[in-house]
Amino acid sequence: MKLFSKVLGQGQPLIIMHGLFGMSDNWQSLAKQFAHFFEVHLIDLRNHGRSPHSTDFSHQHMAADLLSYMDDHLLSKAIIVGHSLGGKVAMEFATHFSHRVQKLVVVDISPRYYPIHHDTIIEGLKSLDFTKIDSRQKADGQLSKFIPQDNLRQFLLKSLYWKQKNRLAFRFNLSSISENISNVGESLNQEATFDKPTLFLKGENSDYITDDNEELIFEHFPDAKIESISDCGHWLHAEKPKQFFEIVCRFCI
Repeated sequence: MKLFSKVLGQGQPLIIMHGLFGMSDNWQSLAKQFAHFFEVHLIDLRNHGRSPHSTDFSHQHMAADLLSYMDDHLLSKAIIVGHSLGGKVAMEFATHFSHRVQKLVVVDISPRYYPIHHDTIIEGLKSLDFTKIDSRQKADGQLSKFIPQDNLRQFLLKSLYWKQKNRLAFRFNLSSISENISNVGESLNQEATFDKPTLFLKGENSDYITDDNEELIFEHFPDAKIESISDCGHWLHAEKPKQFFEIVCRFCI
């Protein structure tokens, strides 16, 4: 599968992968900053953004997509950055293709299993009838019945686009994601390891990486370090972009 990407800057390749229901555009501002030091590849994972849709949706499929992407772009090795679902894919990729990874940055996710917790979001998204909803405002109003958090709704609505002149649609493949949602929280294989420099970066107010996860992290990633950004949650790169940029650059350069 040929993934859509945007490439900025020159230098050591740095690949950024977004989270569930996201897309490369979510990282555009940070990518412009990283592009002063790296050749930044902003990738749309399968079933997201402008990348192809598929009924197959798992960490393994997305890691294989990334390998094909690197081969197609003649990238022998890269720094890999992944947030949430993108972090799961990054860990999967690094533990299988370590020779293609220089350093690894995993943003607010750990190797552990995560129970399904997107039910309400998916229910809300499925409730949108685009034969009747013809504006972002109406879509937001309908979603608010399921998702009270304004910032989460605005994040989801960023993937809305005009599929036809008078018909809205989401860029992500809601059908495939909902059917395969159990794959999203899968744990890393028990035997998987990656022994090169790895940074786990978490939001202080997020519960995606807890103190209980640290032993598991070091079992899979013995050369890992774990840092926290204060006063932010799961979307730490959006909430505290300056601190995020500085920490990642300090680790990667």
